[in-house]
Amino acid sequence: MADDKYKRPLKLKTRAFDRNLAMARMGVVAGTQFAGHTVRNFFRGREARAESDRTFYREQAQYLADELGRLKGSVMKVGQMLSVYGQYFMPPEALDVLRSLQDDSPPVAWSELEPVVRERLGEERLAELDIDPEPLAAASLGQVHRARRVADGRELCIKIQYPGLAEAIDSDIRTLTHIVRIARLVPRGVELHSVMDEVRDMIYREVDYAHELAMTRAYRDRLAEDDRFVVPEVFPEYSTETVLVTSYEPGEHVQSAAVQGLSQARRNRLAENALHLFFHEFFDWGRVQTDPHFGNYRVRTDADGHDRIVCIDFGAVRGFEPDFLEAYYDIVAGAYARDRERVIRGARGIGLLRPDSPRSVLDAFAEVGFLMIEPFSESPPAELLTPDGAYRWGESDLPRRVSRAISRAAISRWFRIPPREIVFLHRRLGGVFVLMAVLRAELHGRPLLGDYLQRVSESDGD
Repeated sequence: MADDKYKRPLKLKTRAFDRNLAMARMGVVAGTQFAGHTVRNFFRGREARAESDRTFYREQAQYLADELGRLKGSVMKVGQMLSVYGQYFMPPEALDVLRSLQDDSPPVAWSELEPVVRERLGEERLAELDIDPEPLAAASLGQVHRARRVADGRELCIKIQYPGLAEAIDSDIRTLTHIVRIARLVPRGVELHSVMDEVRDMIYREVDYAHELAMTRAYRDRLAEDDRFVVPEVFPEYSTETVLVTSYEPGEHVQSAAVQGLSQARRNRLAENALHLFFHEFFDWGRVQTDPHFGNYRVRTDADGHDRIVCIDFGAVRGFEPDFLEAYYDIVAGAYARDRERVIRGARGIGLLRPDSPRSVLDAFAEVGFLMIEPFSESPPAELLTPDGAYRWGESDLPRRVSRAISRAAISRWFRIPPREIVFLHRRLGGVFVLMAVLRAELHGRPLLGDYLQRVSESDGD
C-alpha cells in the first residue's frame, strides 16, 4: 500500500506535457520491469516461474495503481474500471491491487482548486458561499467540499471537477492502453481497444455534470414519497459544467460503529431497502446508478428505529435499452425458476454466448446464472441459513464464488467479453451483495425478488 506521503494533498498535473511525461515514465519503468522479469524467469523451474509471475503481476499493478492515484483524472478512472472488466482477462493478483483504486484516493490541495472554483462560479456567487477547504471526499475525477450559504446558513456540498480533466481523457486513455500492454497485465488476443472505448464513454458520462444534475433531480423526484431514502436537492444557480452544488445530507458510513451496532432487525430493514432500490431501478425504471462505492451511500439513523439510506453521486447513472432489459430479465427469471433454456436464451440475447456454442458451454453458463441467484433460490446452502430459513449474507462468500466461476468461463473460446451493459450492471449488483454482507443481513430474499418478477411478467402479458 501507499505510504503516508501518498495521502497528503496533491498538486495536480493538468498540463498535457506534465501528464504525458509522467505516463511516459510509467511506460519505461513497466517495460524495464517486464524485461528483467523475463530474463530472470528463463533460469527458473516451472513452479518457481509461476510464483514469480504472481509476484510480478502484483508488483506491476501496485506500481501503476500508485502512479495513477497521483495523476488523478481519467487515468485513475481507467485503472478503477480495469478492475471491473479485468475479472474476465486479467491475473487475479493484479485485480486485487487495482481494486484498491476504488476507494483509496488522496485529495487535491484546496490551493489548487480555489482559483478554479472562483473562475467557474464568479466572484458574486462565490461570495455567497463559505467553503470548507478540507474535502469531505476525494475521487479520481473530482472532490467534494462542504459549504454554507451565508444568507440563510443552508448546508451545501460542492463537487468540483479537476481542471483540465475533460480535455485530457482521449490522450490519457490512448497512452494508458499502451502502458497496460507494455506492463503485460492483459494477455495477447484481448481486444483492449474495445474495452477502453467503452471505458471512455463511461468517463465522459461521469464528467458531464449537467447529466448528473438531471439524474440527481430525477432520483429525488422518483423517491420523494418514499421515506426509506434521502436524495439531495440540487442548486442549479450555483452549478456549472464542472461544479455541482447539492444540499448536504448527513449520514453514517455503512461500516461505521453506529451502523454496525444497530440491531439485527434494523440492519435487515436497511439491507432489504437497498435491495428494493436496486430492483426498482432495474425492473421499474430501466435506469441504474452503476457505481456501488460505499461513499455513494450513507445511513441516517433515527432514535425511533426508522433508519434511512442517503443516496449521493449520480454521475454513473445509465439507462438500458428495452431489448437488453428483456434479455436480462430472461436470465434472472430463468435462474429464479431453474429454467436452463430461458437462462441460455437470455445470454444469447445480450451477446454473452456465441450462437454456435456447444451444449457443455451453454450448460456451464446456466450454472453460473443459478449460482448468482443463490440468495433468492428455493434451496440455498443449508450452512448459510438461519434456523427459520433466512439467508445469512455475512457468512456467504458468494461474490468470490461467482467471480471464480466467471473467470473459469472466460477461459473458454466460446465466451465473449460482456457488453458494457452487463459489466456496469454487475458492478452495481456486486456492490449490493457486498453491502448485504457488510450489514450482516439475514433475509428471506426469494419472495422479494419473486414479487418484482411477477409484476414485470404481468405488465408484459407474459
